[in-house]
Amino acid sequence: MLVLSRKPSESIVIDGRIIVSVLRVEGETVRLGIEAPIDIPIFRKEVYEEITASNRNATGLTRPGVEQLLKHNKPKDPHAVAPKPCS
Repeated sequence: MLVLSRKPSESIVIDGRIIVSVLRVEGETVRLGIEAPIDIPIFRKEVYEEITASNRNATGLTRPGVEQLLKHNKPKDPHAVAPKPCS
């Protein structure tokens, strides 16, 4: 984890496309402003975790089930050499 110190009105830039600015600090509360392209979803962590848990429950797959599905559908090694047919 990268830890940075910023003061109100200071910002950080992520990937040249996302700007996170400190707008105000009041006690233990920090108010942030985020500028990002419309195609990048931004959620509070607790909301994101709730969404992913809901999606996981909707599929009926537990984490091991998802791992098994991904393993089964894993693409073949592109560097593998196909056997030559016998003449």
